[in-house]
Amino acid sequence: MSAPSMPVTVLKSLRMPRMNVLFTISLAIVAIMVIAAVGAPWLAPYDPDFVDLSNVLAGPSAAHWLGTDALGRDTLSRMMFGARTSLLGPLLVVLVSTVLGILLGLLAGWRGGWIDSVLARIFDLLFAFPALLLAILAVALFGKGLAAPVAAMSIAYAPFVARLVRSLVITERSRPYVSAYRVQGFAGGWIALRRVLPNVMPTVGAQSTLNFGYVLADLAALSFIGLGVQAPTADWGAMINESRGALMSGQILPAVVPAVAVVLVVIAVNIIGEELSDRIGGQLPS
Repeated sequence: MSAPSMPVTVLKSLRMPRMNVLFTISLAIVAIMVIAAVGAPWLAPYDPDFVDLSNVLAGPSAAHWLGTDALGRDTLSRMMFGARTSLLGPLLVVLVSTVLGILLGLLAGWRGGWIDSVLARIFDLLFAFPALLLAILAVALFGKGLAAPVAAMSIAYAPFVARLVRSLVITERSRPYVSAYRVQGFAGGWIALRRVLPNVMPTVGAQSTLNFGYVLADLAALSFIGLGVQAPTADWGAMINESRGALMSGQILPAVVPAVAVVLVVIAVNIIGEELSDRIGGQLPS
């Protein structure tokens, strides 16, 4: 009986070191980006908006480690300041959508009945509209910038969290400890908030980590098409958009650097989210 399980054990033992290395590297990448964003005013070598027309599209050098853009602005400085808007937007979306999703999912899963049915139909309606489309509609109604897309995407991503919370709460609601609390006379709201919610939060946190990467890509795409963060404010998506002229002249570095940053952060956050999901799933009782 032990022979068939041996290959599975060997595969897991081989997979864990590799995943731990990727997880550590991903944490390091995210940490570096966060440090660069928070410390940009002190760490950036130049003013991100300083225009030097005598140094347009310069290559990497001791003075400009990542070169300059089409206006002679230091790319490294703009990358560091751009990390602030590029990371702040997804963080706000994840925070708002997670709070909304937890409240709605907990209400639907705990109360059930007609409340669950109404909320399920609302979730289905929101699922019909892609997050990026809702963000574009919000920009058309309220103007370009960061506020409108963040609000629209918070609403768009809330149903994903709510549906997950609902399913987890329904599972927890049938567990013996909930019945024990009911027998002891504890109110349903107290049980849901003080006992059930803490049990589902680790899984919700892992899902929200994955959502961060998706939102980052969506907001970068929105800035790239000119509907997100507006010039001259530094933003990774906007920097790619501003570098289209440089690409036509064969200068790829101003566009490649912010594009690589977006890809690296999205991949790193996804790895972190998947690893957290795996670790939480391995600790949950079967």
